[in-house]
Amino acid sequence: MKNMLKTTILLASLTGLLVLIGNYFGGTGGMIIAFLFAIVLNFGSYWYSDKIVLKMYKAREVTPAESPNLHRIVSDLAMKGRLPKPKVYIVESGMPNAFATGRDPQHAAVAVTTGILNLLSNEEIEGVLAHELAHVKNRDTLISAVAATLAGVITMLATWARWAAIFGGFGGRDDDNGGIVGFIVMAVLAPLAATLIQLAISRSREFAADYEGARMCKKPWALANALEKLEYGNSHYQPSIRDVQAKETTAHMFIVNPLKGGVLQSLFRTHPVTDERVKRLRAMRF
Repeated sequence: MKNMLKTTILLASLTGLLVLIGNYFGGTGGMIIAFLFAIVLNFGSYWYSDKIVLKMYKAREVTPAESPNLHRIVSDLAMKGRLPKPKVYIVESGMPNAFATGRDPQHAAVAVTTGILNLLSNEEIEGVLAHELAHVKNRDTLISAVAATLAGVITMLATWARWAAIFGGFGGRDDDNGGIVGFIVMAVLAPLAATLIQLAISRSREFAADYEGARMCKKPWALANALEKLEYGNSHYQPSIRDVQAKETTAHMFIVNPLKGGVLQSLFRTHPVTDERVKRLRAMRF
């Protein structure tokens, strides 16, 4: 409940930020247009985000005959979680990772990379897939799509505003709107705030999925072991020419951050610190 309340507040903050930007640059009309634009994009992300992501990563749906062990694990977990069995996909990549997508449990899919199948034991894969099914059960896949869309709209509007300023002044409704200071806040700081809010939503949902996934499979230690291996595996992963590469826009969907980075990457974390996740999991008893 605490995580869900936090998520609701953060989503409301994103919506409010969007409305403020629209109001600043276009008055009431701009606010309405920005809000309607967000609704249209949210509608698209609701219906098509799963197809877009699966196609982006060239995910291939596998049948029970092709991958019996993977289907067995997913079927058992879906039954334990009282969920419809999602579709199962494999991504051809040595990057050890996994993600879930879909607007609701009835239209969900889980995808694993070939790298994760080669790295983890059966029990550890079970822990990972339990985590992903927890995202489906908690409807995090929809929440993350909405958050990403709202943040994307805010960033897009701010980008348009910066270009408008270059070619036609500061673009506010009038000089009373705050001048250059107001412009900097709306065009530069607002998209930064939107990104930080989106990342905060992503991090809070990961903790919730860890807990629900551990409860679902009754093996919190298996998920903890998997996270440690995946953190190490992704940080030392050397992509081949044929590997599908992770995209920054969808990095938050994976069970661990697939992107390498230094100080800036740590400042804009899509996931909680793995050590903290492992610590919480090892403290769980079911």
